[in-house]
Amino acid sequence: MGRHLMAPLSDISVCDNTQNLAGPFCSQVLGDLGASVIKVEPPGGDPARAWGPPFWAGDGTLFLAANRNKRSLVVDLKRGEGRRILLALAARSDVFLESSRPGVAERLGFDYETIRGVRDDVIYLSLKAFGDRGPMAGMPGYEPLLQAFAGMMSVTGYPDGLPARAGGSVVDFGTAIWSALGVVSALRERDRTGRGARVDTALLDTAVGWISYLLMGYVASGEVPGRMGTALGAIVPYQAFATRDGQAMILCGNDAIFARCCEALGVAELASDARFRTNAARVRNRDALLAELEPRIRALDTSSVVELMRSRSVPCSPIQDVAEVVRHPQVEAVGIFPEVEGTGREGYREVALPLRIDGSRPRGARPVPRPGEHTREILSELGYDEETIQGLVNDGVVGV
Repeated sequence: MGRHLMAPLSDISVCDNTQNLAGPFCSQVLGDLGASVIKVEPPGGDPARAWGPPFWAGDGTLFLAANRNKRSLVVDLKRGEGRRILLALAARSDVFLESSRPGVAERLGFDYETIRGVRDDVIYLSLKAFGDRGPMAGMPGYEPLLQAFAGMMSVTGYPDGLPARAGGSVVDFGTAIWSALGVVSALRERDRTGRGARVDTALLDTAVGWISYLLMGYVASGEVPGRMGTALGAIVPYQAFATRDGQAMILCGNDAIFARCCEALGVAELASDARFRTNAARVRNRDALLAELEPRIRALDTSSVVELMRSRSVPCSPIQDVAEVVRHPQVEAVGIFPEVEGTGREGYREVALPLRIDGSRPRGARPVPRPGEHTREILSELGYDEETIQGLVNDGVVGV
């Protein structure tokens, strides 16, 4: 039996001074792995709470998807006493996360040098939109903006349609995952050396990284890739095909799979045709091959296509909507979207951390906090007495 590492970061404390989606999702990952996370919110709470509908018991589901396993401290960092509270919290934190635009951290006193001044071995993560240098460093950025700027939208959608954004927040969540990986790596280095570190991530870096092979292909060939719908320029057939009642994705990632696909469709001879024998040949003769395959697939209903292909180990799937995903027995079996009790939200479900350690998914026990839910508790831990805390509440420095 392996060791059960359900909370490998249980000795790590995190001060999360980020908002919106990427930074909070990073701290949620750290919280799921056992870290003690304090979410620092401005008066009125993280603006992402209002992103909706849909809402669930007052909070937008975008916010709910990125903020479990945290305690909430509402504090006004534009006030001197508010900044002192943040520094007191930073002094007790192994990790400090921030996602402000360049210059804001310096102006409000939570830049790297200042935080390192109160905790010299801190792991300081700075998450930006366009990075911390260059002519666009000071510009704000959100998911669709970075998908547009980095070229992702230019290759998403159909050739005869408009560019499209990816349906999920792949840049935000991707940056969050890189950020968490950077933090964990820096913590591992600190274990060895005792030294803290600054970690920098950016939405731009993630967006460019997602299309790395397309960028490399352009530099190698000089050809600008375009939108191909569900298809991929480098592999054929590797796309959705129309069926009698819908569509099915069929993915022939190598020559052997292609041969089995042809056999399933009753055209085994195509696998030995010189035009289609290798993937490179199929790419060159894409239109001719699709003209052979499409009528045969269109004559079948989706379930028949899926069953036929899977019976011959050809990767194939219907294109499911969200409702079908929620109900699917495979999703239920892997436990990625469990029901969660104790949240105050009837029937509440959330997407678990997409990994297992020793067979189980790391999960904390805290539901998404209300804004300022833990302000009094956290200030008490920092040494503030009840009278002082109430004065801070009365003065609007903190929120409860």
